Amino acid sequence: MALISLALRHAKRYWPFVLAVFVLQLLSTIAALWLPSLNAQIIDQGITQGDTDFIWRTGGFMLIVALGQLLTAVVAVYFSARTSMGMGRDLRREVYRKVDSLSTLEATKFGAGTLITRGTNDVQQIQMLVLMTLNFMVSAPIMAIGGVIMALREDAGMSWLVWASVAVLAVIVSFLVWLLLPLFRKMQDRVDTINGVLREQIMGIRVVRAFVRENFEENRYEKANRGITEISVKVGNIFVLMFPIIMMVLHVATAAVLWFGGHRVDDGLVQVGSLTAFLQYLLQILGAVMMGVFMTMMIPRAVVCAERIRELLDTESTLTFPKTESVPTPAAGRVEFSGVSFGFPGAEQSVISDVSFVAEPGQTTAIIGSTGAGKTVLLNLMLRLYDAQQGTITIDGEPVAALTRGQLASTISLVPQRPYLFSGTIASNLRFGRADASDEELWEALRVAQGDDFVRAKELGLEEPVSQGGTSVSGGQRQRLSIARALIAKPRVYLFDDSFSALDVATDARLRAALPEATAGATTIIVAQRVSTITEADQILVVEAGEIVGRGTHAELLETNAVYQEIVRSQLEEAEAA
Repeated sequence: MALISLALRHAKRYWPFVLAVFVLQLLSTIAALWLPSLNAQIIDQGITQGDTDFIWRTGGFMLIVALGQLLTAVVAVYFSARTSMGMGRDLRREVYRKVDSLSTLEATKFGAGTLITRGTNDVQQIQMLVLMTLNFMVSAPIMAIGGVIMALREDAGMSWLVWASVAVLAVIVSFLVWLLLPLFRKMQDRVDTINGVLREQIMGIRVVRAFVRENFEENRYEKANRGITEISVKVGNIFVLMFPIIMMVLHVATAAVLWFGGHRVDDGLVQVGSLTAFLQYLLQILGAVMMGVFMTMMIPRAVVCAERIRELLDTESTLTFPKTESVPTPAAGRVEFSGVSFGFPGAEQSVISDVSFVAEPGQTTAIIGSTGAGKTVLLNLMLRLYDAQQGTITIDGEPVAALTRGQLASTISLVPQRPYLFSGTIASNLRFGRADASDEELWEALRVAQGDDFVRAKELGLEEPVSQGGTSVSGGQRQRLSIARALIAKPRVYLFDDSFSALDVATDARLRAALPEATAGATTIIVAQRVSTITEADQILVVEAGEIVGRGTHAELLETNAVYQEIVRSQLEEAEAA
C-alpha cells in the first residue's frame, strides 16, 4: 500500500520521536483511565461514609495524576508534531527532486498543475494524517481496550452495552469510509484541474487582457471551481450526517447506562461510585472510537494522495545522467551532430531527420528556417532536454549522454526563446550563470548584452527587484538580461535561441558587434528568424521540415539555396541582401 510504504520509509529517521510518542501516550492514557476509578473510590468510600480525610488524600492524588497526564500529553504532541512536520519536509524534498529529474516529456505528461498539487496539497494530507495518527491512533486503541477492561472491573453485568455501542459505531464508520473513498479521489483530481486553470490564467494574464477574454476565462475558472465545489459538498454532506449519528449513539448509550445502572443500584448489585465510573469509561471508550472515526475519515484522502505521490516517484525518467564524471569536461566546445533524428512519442513523423553538422570553436553557426522546422529541438537535444532517437551528439568527441549534469551545465549556456527571470534582484538573476561572479563581471556582461544603460537607470541598480517571470521589465530587457546571464557563465558553447527577436535593429547591431569579443574561442550557435542577425555567421544551416537543406555562408546560400533566397526576399530588399 502506497501510504504505508511512504510513511515507513520516511519514519525511519524519526524512530526515537515515534518511540517517545508511544511511551508518553501510553502513560497519558493510563493516567486518564485511572481517574474514573479514583473518582469512584471518593464517592463510595469518602462521600457515602463521610470520610473527609480519604476525600482529601484521594482528591490530591487525582490532581497529581491529572497534572501528569497533561504533561505527558503535551510532550507527546510536541514529538508527534516534530515527526509529522519532518516527514512532510522530507517527502516534499523527494517530490521536488523527482520533478527536477524528469525529462521535459514526463513533466509535460503530468502537467504543471498536478505536479504542484502533488508536491504541496497531497503531501500536506499525508503530513496531517501522520500527525493525527501519532496523537490519536496511538492513544485511541489503548483507551478503548483499557476502558473496556476498567469498565468490566466496575460492573461486568452491563458489558453488553459497551459491545453494542462499539459495534454500531464500527458499522457506521465502515459504511461512511466506503462512501468517501471515491469522492476523495475525485476531489484531488479536481484540485489538479483548478490549479492548472488558475496557473495558466495567471501566467497568461497579459494575453487574456489583450484579447479581452476575461469573461471566457472567468467562465472556465467557474467551471473548474464548480467541479471541486460539488465534490466538496458531497463530502461535507457525509460529514454532516456522520456527527449527529455518532452523538445519537453516544447519548443513547449514556441513557441506557443510567437506566439499567439505576436498577442495578436499587437492587444492590453495584454502588453509585462504580456506576459513575462505568459511565465515564463508556464515554472514554466511545470517545476513543470517535477519534478513530475522525482518523478513518482522513485515511481515504491520504491514501489517494499517497498513490498519486507514489505514481510520481515511481516514474522513471527517460533521461539519466551519470552520477560521476567518466569523461573529461569539454575544453574546446566542438559540437558535432551525426545522423541525428528525433520525434515526439505518438507523433506520425519525426521532428528532425538525419541531421549532421559540425560547429567549430571560435566560430558562429546560425540555424534558420520556417516556424516549426525543428530549430529549437536541435538546441534542446544538445542540452539533453530530450535524447536523440537515432544518431549521436558529441562535444569534443564525447557523447553528451556521457556528461554529468554539472559538466553539461558548465559547458553549455542557453538563452531561451522565451527568457525567464526569477523573483529576486537583477544581480541574483545574473548570478544564475555563475554564483561567484563579481559586480564588475556583472556590469561587463550587461555592457556586452546592451543592458547596462537601463540597469544603471534603475534606482537600485543591480539590486533592483525583479518580479517572478521578469514581468517587471520589458521583453527586450528580459532578453538582454538573459543574454548577460549566459555570458557570465563563460561556457564553451553558447546557444542563442531566437534571443534577439525583441531587440530593435540598432540594439541588435550593437549586440552582434560586441558578442564576438565576449565569446571569443567558444562555439556560438544562433537560432534566428531575422536574416540580418546572422549575415556575419561563419556557417548558416537552413532547416526545412526537420532536415538541413542548405549550409554555407550568407553569400554562398544567396547564390545556391532556393529556400534561403526565399527567406531573404521575405525580409530584405535586394540591395540590403547584396
